[in-house]
Amino acid sequence: MRSSISPAKTTTAMKAVVQHRYGSTEVLSFQDVDKPTVGDGEVLVRIHGASVNHADWVYASGRPLIARLAFGLRTPRNTVRGKDIAGRVEAVGAGVTDFRPGDEVYGEIEAGGFAEFATVPADLLASKPANLTFEQAATVPLSARTALQGLRGGGTIQPGQKVLINGASGGVGTFAIQIAKAFGAEVTGVCSARNAEPVRALGADRVIDYTRENFTESGLQYDLIFDSIGNHPLSALRKALTREGTLVLSSGTGGRVHGPMGRIVRALVLSRFIRQDLRTVPAKPGRESLDMLRDLIESGRVTPVIDRTYPLSQVPEAIDYFVKDHARAKIAITV
Repeated sequence: MRSSISPAKTTTAMKAVVQHRYGSTEVLSFQDVDKPTVGDGEVLVRIHGASVNHADWVYASGRPLIARLAFGLRTPRNTVRGKDIAGRVEAVGAGVTDFRPGDEVYGEIEAGGFAEFATVPADLLASKPANLTFEQAATVPLSARTALQGLRGGGTIQPGQKVLINGASGGVGTFAIQIAKAFGAEVTGVCSARNAEPVRALGADRVIDYTRENFTESGLQYDLIFDSIGNHPLSALRKALTREGTLVLSSGTGGRVHGPMGRIVRALVLSRFIRQDLRTVPAKPGRESLDMLRDLIESGRVTPVIDRTYPLSQVPEAIDYFVKDHARAKIAITV
């Protein structure tokens, strides 16, 4: 994996949220670390905005345990947390011709976003949407890219399709509603009653309160179901799909060891033997998706929704709120 923090040594310090062991948010500390030095093909970004994602909790907790095969078995390989950034280009490395100092950029990186500076491979960055603040722009990359690729890539969304978003009030879900509407779909959002009006305001044609109605038992069928919760068996979800419908699985719950991976693997294997298409979201961060998202945002068809904003020093509190209080939409970080 490519690290978003350059290994080159420097005597200049910066503030960052650092993790040296797995656990709850008490493993995250706000401290001085070396400022990274830009390398070939990289861009040094002065970060002004970041955001919290479910991935940040997975990195911090080291759960499900299977995730440690990628993050580091005993301790995390990348010690600075954070995956979404927006800021200004401070410097560019050799071979970078698309950006220059002063450019406003945003992107999704492997790690290092909860800091004042990060070095990023140039192909993971794009020009920031002109109509967004840095904090707003930083809420877009991972969540909106997941929604876009799940619907347009994994889901192959078409105008006129009936689409259901399970988890419509979450970070990914709020983007998925808007993106599905932008592509001409008829959208049903599943969320709690307290989030029904905000979900309707984002464009959902129908809202289902999951505490009162189980959409898999309603008898209604959908051309595409985007599931970011994972609270229904595959057999139940398939009943809510049309005969050749598409189910897109994004994250979800699961056991301590494998998390949602067992369910995802079962879906992918089963998909080979049935007419319905069961998929996961292709994890392909990069400029192509960021450029498409910028076009959707600047045209007014997609707008980030922010629940709360925290300063960089309070990232642990922000992640606690995300995990324990079921945050609506996105949590932004001001750097």
